[in-house]
Amino acid sequence: MGEIRIIGGQWKRSKLPVHDAPGLRPTSDRIRETLFNWLGQTLTGWRVLDAFAGSGALGFEAASRDAAEVVLVERDAKLVAGLRASVQRLKATTMQVHAADALAWMRAAPRASFDLILLDPPFAADLFEQALAAALPLLADGGLVYVESPHEIAAPAGFTAWRQGRAGAVHYQLLRREDNSTP
Repeated sequence: MGEIRIIGGQWKRSKLPVHDAPGLRPTSDRIRETLFNWLGQTLTGWRVLDAFAGSGALGFEAASRDAAEVVLVERDAKLVAGLRASVQRLKATTMQVHAADALAWMRAAPRASFDLILLDPPFAADLFEQALAAALPLLADGGLVYVESPHEIAAPAGFTAWRQGRAGAVHYQLLRREDNSTP
């Protein structure tokens, strides 16, 4: 088992365990730093969903930056136990951990409620298009979806590409949901 560190906010330098699990690749420090530079260092009042949470690195970074609510969804029981232990250790009262399949959870979740959805499914599972389709109804107008993948993802209908980058074999991008209230 390895570990990663939270890079910013109230829990800066706190360690998160990284369990051995097939397809688990925690988002690198460099990419997390870039993402939170794009988003801003504080997410006060934001509701955040970290689907396919894995190590929880992205969700904990959001909570560390004062997000009002962070929901972590992970189906691997070992990873869920690790997430819950980290939530308890950090006294992360704004975080919830759900042991569930991320796609099924998103399809059943209440609509238009999240300001930011973090999508980093296992690369080999090729769930990117399905995950984006499930995420769209969950975003508030102007909401953002962050996606990590082994290749560039075209912005689907209802989204516009806002920012993107690449680090080694990882493509990452931030997509903004189009505001449905404009004609």
